[in-house]
Amino acid sequence: MVYSETIKLKMKSQNFSNITNQVDEIVRKSEIEDGICTIFSKGSTSAVLINEDEPMLLQDLKNSLGKVASEREIYQHAENAFSHIRSAFVGNSQTIPIKEGRLLLGTWQEIIVANFDVVDREREIIVTVVGE
Repeated sequence: MVYSETIKLKMKSQNFSNITNQVDEIVRKSEIEDGICTIFSKGSTSAVLINEDEPMLLQDLKNSLGKVASEREIYQHAENAFSHIRSAFVGNSQTIPIKEGRLLLGTWQEIIVANFDVVDREREIIVTVVGE
């Protein structure tokens, strides 16, 4: 069985959004007891990560990614290359196991969407639940 929904998020530039509750609700609506849930962000300057949603930690992540792909660097793709590079490092999707109708996330794990772009964007997040 396969169930899918799209979450639309209006996101500020260089910001994060916790979608754990929305994904959990989609898993419940799917009525799938055992399987997997894939969360995919459409867009080459966004990413999906699983981590703790703690403001200082997210700022540390921003700072660390800024060292990997600095906004001050001169790139051939001058407009927002660092946004694309950060997205490539983090990745556009995550897969989480489902057991007994629940996401098997750890105690502090949450599903977070990142908008690394230089402008505010509406992000489309495709949540697909597969199983039985």
